[in-house]
Amino acid sequence: MELPTIAAPGVRERADAVADAACHLYDTVVPWGTGAPGGWSRTAAEDAAEAIETTAHALACIDPGAELVLAPVHAALADLRRRLGLAPADPLTADGLPATPRTVGNPRRTRWVRVLTPPSPRQPPSRTTS
Repeated sequence: MELPTIAAPGVRERADAVADAACHLYDTVVPWGTGAPGGWSRTAAEDAAEAIETTAHALACIDPGAELVLAPVHAALADLRRRLGLAPADPLTADGLPATPRTVGNPRRTRWVRVLTPPSPRQPPSRTTS
């Protein structure tokens, strides 16, 4: 499969931003070295893993066989999450593919809203009198 030279609106810019962010993250983490205190936190590691998982889901849309090619990425990230004691992402099938396809357009936005927004207290229905 040969890809077109022009991407859909916003795709090139967002892919470029992801690549730049990954480079900045690498440059920030490398001076800390492996296992040095002050480098990675649990939340930072989870965010980075989620970024890779979400990017792999996006890349899987390129071609019908791309999901199979990317299956080892999901399997490796699931293993990394286990090693680091992080919550699992999407469950994987025996083939290493995500068991359930993404149904949320922006899983990160949904996650942050769910985590950071406290539930609203129930209010009795307002009664309007005419």
